[in-house]
Amino acid sequence: MKKLFAVLFVLALPVSAQAQMAPAKAPVATAKKPAAARHDSDAPINVSADQFLADLNAKSGTYSGNVVVTQGDIRMHADTVRVSVVDGKPDKITATGAVVVDSPASGTATGDSGVYNVADRVVVLSGKVVLTQGKSVMRGTQLSVNLVTGQAKLGAAGAKPGTPGGNTGGRVQGIFTPPPRSNSPN
Repeated sequence: MKKLFAVLFVLALPVSAQAQMAPAKAPVATAKKPAAARHDSDAPINVSADQFLADLNAKSGTYSGNVVVTQGDIRMHADTVRVSVVDGKPDKITATGAVVVDSPASGTATGDSGVYNVADRVVVLSGKVVLTQGKSVMRGTQLSVNLVTGQAKLGAAGAKPGTPGGNTGGRVQGIFTPPPRSNSPN
């Protein structure tokens, strides 16, 4: 009974509280990161939603209804988010339904579903993926972003021309708006 209570307690805790209970790491000297990699992937992960359901057998918790997940300056919205726990710590965060990821440095990415592998610090969006930054737009079927290195890969694997749902016909697409020309003579 005590073990059951402990598992339920860990699952019901907001993910940020679980991260804060983890042992502190020794400071590590790092080189200055590029702008795209300035996200603090060690920051606490906060989850809020209308409802929460724990699955003690699967060691997971499902948040549903207007779910918002925040880590540092990145915010993710989704209809449903499942947090899987390993050794009392969040391991994988799976989002489904109208997934939107906002980052002040990178813009907005949307997809049908998303998975955040917490240990690897990698986010993967899939389905109808659209990235926007200002007036620039890119489309594909899978986006993978490494939050540590700041590297991202957009692909369109498996997409077939003429498939419903507005896919990209098997290719990544991009529309980029150049800056306005100045009227000054050269």
